[in-house]
Amino acid sequence: MKKKIIIVNKFFYERGGDCIYTINLKHLLEQQNHKVAIFAMQYADNINSEWEVYYPSEVSFTGSLKNKILAASRTLGFNGVKKSFINLLENFKPDIVHLNNIHSYISPLVAKLAHDRGIKVVWTLHDYKLLCPSYTFLRNNKICELCFHSPLSVLTNKCMKKSWSASTIAYIEAKRWRKEWIEAYVDAFICPSKFISDKMRLGGYNKKKLYVLCNFIEINKNFTYYHKTSSREQAYCYIGRISKEKGVNQLLKIASTLPYKLYVAGDGPLKESLERKYANENIVFLGKINSEEVNILLRSVRFSVTPSIWYENNPLCVIESLCMGTPVLSANIGGLPELVNNKNGLLFNPNNPEDLKEKIIFFFKEYPFDNDIIQNNSIKRFSPKNYYSKLIDIYNFTFKQ
Repeated sequence: MKKKIIIVNKFFYERGGDCIYTINLKHLLEQQNHKVAIFAMQYADNINSEWEVYYPSEVSFTGSLKNKILAASRTLGFNGVKKSFINLLENFKPDIVHLNNIHSYISPLVAKLAHDRGIKVVWTLHDYKLLCPSYTFLRNNKICELCFHSPLSVLTNKCMKKSWSASTIAYIEAKRWRKEWIEAYVDAFICPSKFISDKMRLGGYNKKKLYVLCNFIEINKNFTYYHKTSSREQAYCYIGRISKEKGVNQLLKIASTLPYKLYVAGDGPLKESLERKYANENIVFLGKINSEEVNILLRSVRFSVTPSIWYENNPLCVIESLCMGTPVLSANIGGLPELVNNKNGLLFNPNNPEDLKEKIIFFFKEYPFDNDIIQNNSIKRFSPKNYYSKLIDIYNFTFKQ
């Protein structure tokens, strides 16, 4: 039976993995003849949508004091979200509301608004916000799980941007949207990795509501496999956000001592400082690139690197690389070992820079990988068809509860 589904995410453009997932999910459901509406925050870069008349106004934590107050009130579910979402619910009349990244710019209030009207609520988890007020389980660039016991730790340790004000907002937000409240209004949590499912269970969430379902990727002509290993450039790449939790600092420090070319694609708070420090003939910063350019880069290099120091969940950059037949050198952390094995790449110890260095060298000197096998296996594993069949089972199961 075809359903009417509202997909909710902070933004509706190719901003990051959660946004790309949102866009791909919309396409996938519409291809299966479901009726889909989008609910996001108003933003200049958003993809045009017939549903944008329902979007709440843009808020920003930068600028004037008034802007910051309005943004802070949005985290608690005020400032336009309730009225806008109720209008969409009443006009669209969905069967399911599918949440993604919603904290701060949308707020979990939408889960209650849907649930109170008898609408099923499914939530795909892209980070650890429901367990860690600062999203990442990091404190001073080290793994930290203190908030399993009390969200007060985000405040006492100034985990959000090393700022009292930002950390205070994160603490209040965590208290407002506590586990018992969230769980009461959500029928199913989709966990893209077993790792995040296990963390949710350890955090006290009902395991009967946790469903492990790895992310998917849209397979199209851009995934045509063009280059064998022998014809690829003697280079490797990093694609993603240029920020501390991604481990880019350590990667660049090591890359600067090696004779191999590294392409760095992406943007983020550290981009300018790292580019000034490391840009040279062997380290090329490409800036933010679009999906087609990502595919071109991935099929041109020997391998990609995911050097994260935080608990990566199920990153799109790894899935994209594997679907291009390009092996991955990945940190052995979070959900990454569920994606990378000795047939499609290698894992390194994120706490041992020498291990990363040795394995970069190994990729260039040995390279025991078959690009065709990597691509064929990955396209099957991360296909929309496989994802949809499992997703619709989750949707249907929520109606039996």
